[in-house]
Amino acid sequence: MANPGSDTLFAGSIPALYDEYLVPMIFEPYAVELASRVAALAPGRVLETAAGTGAVTRAMARTLPPGCELVATDLNQPMLDRAAATGAQRPVQWRQADAMQLPFDDASFDVVVCQFGAMFFPHRPTAYAEARRVLRPGGVFLFDVWDRLEDNEFADVVTAALATLFPADPPRFMDRVPHGYFDRAAIERDLAEAGFAAPAGFDTMAARSRAASASAVGFAYCQGTPLRNEIEARAADALPQATDVATGAIARRFGSGPVDGKMQAHIVTARR
Repeated sequence: MANPGSDTLFAGSIPALYDEYLVPMIFEPYAVELASRVAALAPGRVLETAAGTGAVTRAMARTLPPGCELVATDLNQPMLDRAAATGAQRPVQWRQADAMQLPFDDASFDVVVCQFGAMFFPHRPTAYAEARRVLRPGGVFLFDVWDRLEDNEFADVVTAALATLFPADPPRFMDRVPHGYFDRAAIERDLAEAGFAAPAGFDTMAARSRAASASAVGFAYCQGTPLRNEIEARAADALPQATDVATGAIARRFGSGPVDGKMQAHIVTARR
């Protein structure tokens, strides 16, 4: 019972839970890495697409040159509202925008950066072509995507646990979307179709995913991501039970106290 429309729906309580639980648990290490790479390019104007609740935005605000202009966009206004409410160390232009139809002039940015958003784009070559369009000649498109589910232990365990609760129709959001776009050849084909002629840089980065407890992990994945939409589509009252099942599986694998698991992603660099 996959509903593609719900895959990109970050609304209701999801933005706050996502920001409170998932950002420190899985996004922060990669946000720091992307911000460092952007800063090394010494850009004058940076666009972030699929900014979510602003993990990379805040990291860039700390590391970019003082005069650099920072524009952060996302398709989901509730995510941007959360990001803007949290704020950053410098002025940021928060703007609702679809990465597949950017409301910016040609050749108007030095860098376009996107953390874990490409997997959600309905047609990635279109989104990549838009990133290329708004880049100045020589500009850089920098983005990351999660590696396969098996290399991301918390997500893998939660997905397997929920399959025992819904054996006839297991929720596969994590496998289908966040961890469904890891093949290097596919990414390179999409970039080439978008007009990026030079070979892209492709770095695989392993890191550790940490949380205060198994219950924090179960809660984060089941209630702070669009996986929640899939669970509730199967049974309106299934969310508490699904969260408990996921929590139990994490506790059996990693313990009930502070937990620590492997995660892995690819960082892609394409130059216009």
